[in-house]
Amino acid sequence: MTGEMARTILDNIVAARRRALEGTRLGIPLERVQQAAEAREERRDFAAAISSGGDSATPPGFRVIAELKRASPSRGLLRKEYRRREIAEGYARGGAAALSVLTEEQYFLGSLQDLAETRQAVKLPVLRKDFILESYQIYESVAAGADALLLIVAALPDRDLRSMLDLCAQLRIAALVEVHVEQELDQALAAGARIIGVNNRDLKTLEVNLETSFRLREKIPPGCISVSESGLKTVADLRRVAEAGFDAALIGERLMTQADPGQALRDLLTGLQSSAVHESRAN
Repeated sequence: MTGEMARTILDNIVAARRRALEGTRLGIPLERVQQAAEAREERRDFAAAISSGGDSATPPGFRVIAELKRASPSRGLLRKEYRRREIAEGYARGGAAALSVLTEEQYFLGSLQDLAETRQAVKLPVLRKDFILESYQIYESVAAGADALLLIVAALPDRDLRSMLDLCAQLRIAALVEVHVEQELDQALAAGARIIGVNNRDLKTLEVNLETSFRLREKIPPGCISVSESGLKTVADLRRVAEAGFDAALIGERLMTQADPGQALRDLLTGLQSSAVHESRAN
C-alpha cells in the first residue's frame, strides 16, 4: 500500500467520524450529554492501573491493556462472533490491567454500547478508543462510562489537544495521548499529556515497526506513563518493550484473532513472567 493510499484511508476515517458526529449531535444535543457526564460520579483509575505501581496480575513493572474490536481497516473483520461481555471477562481473568474498546462505527464496527456493556462486565478501567475530534465526544465518553479515552496528536491541532486535555482533567477522565513520531511527542508533552501512547503503526504506510517504540521511549520524560501500541504479538515483543522501560502495552488484533482471547492473554503474560524468572536465575 502506498503512502498516498494510506493517507486517503486515514482521511476518510476522520471525515466519516465528523459526518457521524453531525448526526449524533442532532439526535442528542450537547446540553443533554453534558448533563449526563456531569451527573456521573464513579470513576476507575486508569492511570494507576497501567502504571508500574498499579495493582495487577501482570508481572511486576509491566501491564497490558487488552483491546476489544470487531474489525480494522487493514485487516477487515477480525471476529465474527463478538461476545463483548465474554471477551471482557476473559481478559480480566487473563490478567489485563485495563481494557480498550473500539467505538468507531464505520471502519471498526464498534459502538458506545460496546463500551458500556464491556464496563458492566468487569471492574477494570475502560478506555474508549476512537477518533476524538470534538469536546462533544469527551462528554459523550464520560456519559457512556469511559474511564479514559484516546487522543491522537496527528488528528488534532495543538490548541484542540490542549483544551481537550484540560476538559478531560475537569471531568476526571484519563487521556492516553497517541504519538507516532518525535514531533508529535513534543506536541503532546507541550500540551500537558501525562500518559503517552507510542503507536508502532506508520500512518503513511500502515506498516508496523516496533523500533518506533524504542526510538521514542528514551524521549519520554520521567513522570509520564508510557504505553507501546500496535504490532505486539509475542512474549519476546512484550519483553523488549518492558525492558525498554514502558509501563504497559496495548494489544488488540493478536488477541482478537484467537479462539479464546482471554487465554491468549494469559499465555502471553505467563510466558513473560517465566522469561523474567529464568533471566533472574541466570544472573
